Amino acid sequence: MPIFLDRHDLSGLTAADIAEAHRKDLEVQDRYGVRFLTYWFDESRGTGFCLIDAPDIRTAMRVHDEAHGDVAKDVIEVDLSAVQAFLGRVSDPAPSGAADDVKFDSALRAIMFTDIVGSTSMTERLGDARSVEMVRAHDALVRRALKDEGGHVVKHTGDGIMASFADASASVQCARAIQRAFEAFNLASKEKLQVRIGIDVGEPIADSNDLFGATVQLAARLCQLADPDAILVSKAVQDCIRDRVQVSSLGAHHLKGFQQPIDAYGIEWR
Repeated sequence: MPIFLDRHDLSGLTAADIAEAHRKDLEVQDRYGVRFLTYWFDESRGTGFCLIDAPDIRTAMRVHDEAHGDVAKDVIEVDLSAVQAFLGRVSDPAPSGAADDVKFDSALRAIMFTDIVGSTSMTERLGDARSVEMVRAHDALVRRALKDEGGHVVKHTGDGIMASFADASASVQCARAIQRAFEAFNLASKEKLQVRIGIDVGEPIADSNDLFGATVQLAARLCQLADPDAILVSKAVQDCIRDRVQVSSLGAHHLKGFQQPIDAYGIEWR
């Protein structure tokens, strides 16, 4: 059966309220051949997301309606592997302490892109074998920083990596660590590697039928906009890290796929 992710507006409700609603969904689901796999809840933003294995959207929402009456306004069909990559799990988290102490995290994620500067010309200059070695060096440096800051690789883009973070501040610290790692690499290597990095933060369903569609698109566009050795972030990221890292406003830019100009911010990493 297809897998769906839905979004609920849950302002004013607590984690206990949402846990009870989830329990009621589980009580009703078997009557309709539906499985509620897990959920995410952000109390500060008043949003919740349910991951559902169901014949169709209408049947999934019928369970919600019968269980507690809170039918989602937005629903998209998703791939389980993509959910795992972006959100880190596709089932309820294990208890963190006592047997019934299960903490459900927010679905808010920071998405980061890295891009090797001049990768095409590098391949022409070095040849396939040597250029592959350089890409592997990039991957090793990026993956090491991701591991240190709790980031997860979503996919390899060929000349870069897309990664997901549960914390926007961690994504920025990771980006800074990546740039410092490449600076150190270049001091010891005859062949230099430069990367540009872009980061945005958002929810899995936001003005798009794709999982993290708008967030992925903006992070990619910011990466493309960035100069070599630079880190660009969106206003949403800048708001999350305010006063923690030196940030410079680069003004508004017209980016492909976005109707309104987008404010970009540069992150100091040296």
